[in-house]
Amino acid sequence: MTQHPDDPETPLAPFPVANTVSPFPPLEGERAEPYLDAAPADPPSDWIETADAHDLPTAPHDAPTVNPLIALGRFAFPPGAPPDDEGVAARERRWASRTIVLATAFLLIFNAVSIQNWSRQQAPGWVTTTVRRLADVWAEQIAQLGADQPRQAVRDGYEAGRDADWPRAG
Repeated sequence: MTQHPDDPETPLAPFPVANTVSPFPPLEGERAEPYLDAAPADPPSDWIETADAHDLPTAPHDAPTVNPLIALGRFAFPPGAPPDDEGVAARERRWASRTIVLATAFLLIFNAVSIQNWSRQQAPGWVTTTVRRLADVWAEQIAQLGADQPRQAVRDGYEAGRDADWPRAG
């Protein structure tokens, strides 16, 4: 089996065998394994010593196959209990907050001209002048990135449709 004749013979078995001898002998006056007294006895087994697990089918042929990673995930991380009313409310607040932040960021990037238009419609004052100047700088920066092009394309399409000569029905 091996190339070294002095090596012990390694038994080839389909399954490992439990080692019953402890490598750590008990100290004087100490019982060997006191924790085994409280352990329940093993249930009777239907173990067949000559069986080879690789010869057995893993699932019926007509049964749908389950991804082993999904099965492991369900075993390792079982779904928890459904949340109570307070947990549901907290989840909905988180969802609403994320949605508002995402919509605000989207509008700041792709609709920066609206801030300029809004600030021009307000009564003159220190706050509106500051907002208008910041909006002008922001719109120029966004235009350099090209993020205003989708808005401008929609606006051009709307104006072309509005100014088109539509035939009258009837």
